[in-house]
Amino acid sequence: MEPITHAVASVALARCGFQKTTRLATPMIVTAGLVADLDWIARLFGPRAFLAMHHTATHSLLGTVAIAAIVAAMFIPIGKCAKRPILFFPAFVACLVGASLHLLLDLTNSYGVKLLWPFSGKWFALDLATPFDPWIVLLLLAGLLLPALFRLITEEIGAKSKRRAFDRGAVVALALVGVYFAGRFVLQQRATAQLDSRQYRGEPPNQVAAFPQSLSPLFWTGVVETDNTFEEVDVSLSPGVSFDPDTARVFYKPEASEALEMARRSDTAIEFLEFARFPLARVQRESDGYTIVLRDLRFDHNEGAENGIVAEITVDDKNQVVHEELRFGSGEEEK
Repeated sequence: MEPITHAVASVALARCGFQKTTRLATPMIVTAGLVADLDWIARLFGPRAFLAMHHTATHSLLGTVAIAAIVAAMFIPIGKCAKRPILFFPAFVACLVGASLHLLLDLTNSYGVKLLWPFSGKWFALDLATPFDPWIVLLLLAGLLLPALFRLITEEIGAKSKRRAFDRGAVVALALVGVYFAGRFVLQQRATAQLDSRQYRGEPPNQVAAFPQSLSPLFWTGVVETDNTFEEVDVSLSPGVSFDPDTARVFYKPEASEALEMARRSDTAIEFLEFARFPLARVQRESDGYTIVLRDLRFDHNEGAENGIVAEITVDDKNQVVHEELRFGSGEEEK
């Protein structure tokens, strides 16, 4: 998720009673809910650094605990300067909840997170929402702003508003976001079932995935792998709309070759393939060898495509790797 969603969700979380738990709860939770995205700095150092650092250490269970401890410790001297003493443990709990919310939100997108870093390099992704989902932001803003508007109206007509330990609007907003994700999960399972139930060019699917589109939970982009192809197809769950696998956009896998095999064995390809879920190879003959480009089809369709990573390996006529690199982009131009 992008910073706006994380910030608004963190404010809503802070208003769910955490002001009574510790002083400066709101700035602590918002800070803890945003600091994990400092890993975006890795983009300045190139795609290899970005792949190694983005959504890895700061988006792991261990990293979440570390972020909570660091942010809580930072706010102790701030509290002293503001003459509002802060105890570490209540502050740590508040920060841990804020950092955990960030991790949960990022787990819902398709890029994924390395939850078990540094003990495992496995990526986890639920594929439920795009990096920016306007419905989530609207639900959170409504829960935060509408109660404030009602309180203002109540005070204008002279009635006394009751002070509560928690903001009911924030609680309801977060609950509705949870229901929204649950609904998206159910719809995603329906889309995946449709993809898995059909044949593509006469072949059964080996693996399928349904990726979200931001404006409507009824529309998904399906990616299917068969023995000979990758296929990208729109899936509509709207009433009365039937699924037609023949409308899929087809990407044929290249024929097996020694050049392709040597490219796959390169360090760059191995690093890329550990991250990619639908890796499509394109082999182009050059005057003195081959250029092999590997891209991940899950980044072809969504608004996070600019954060995709492409691997490019050059193999000479003797099938020796002479150049290899990672670069940013979905690889769309490489078709």
